[in-house]
Amino acid sequence: MLRGSLSIPRPAAAAPRKLNQRRDISSWLAKWFPKAPAKSVVALKTPIKVELVAGKTYRWCVCGRSKKQQPFCDGSHFFQRTGLSPLKFKVQETRVVALCTCKATQKPPYCDGTHRSERVQKAEVGSPL
Repeated sequence: MLRGSLSIPRPAAAAPRKLNQRRDISSWLAKWFPKAPAKSVVALKTPIKVELVAGKTYRWCVCGRSKKQQPFCDGSHFFQRTGLSPLKFKVQETRVVALCTCKATQKPPYCDGTHRSERVQKAEVGSPL
């Protein structure tokens, strides 16, 4: 055989791809990350007093769905696909505080007394406000 005399057949050229062509991944993304987040639900109708340690970072449950460690996040928001995330905060000094569990406070994560309102008291635990 002589060098260069063989011609290797090549497959037909594929249609050219458009630049910036994106796969449609919105269907599975929407399943895990909804466009409109779910509403927070009332976890309890009274605050929980806890001692917060200086320098430690905490994650307060925003969605109200944490069952294991309310008022702190246990990851329920992710598995229930709420689109909500916990509020991450760090305290400067060790102290005992009342953390909100009705999820209607205007000063998250701290209780501001909103749980005493008629709106919260009439709501069922586990329902959105």
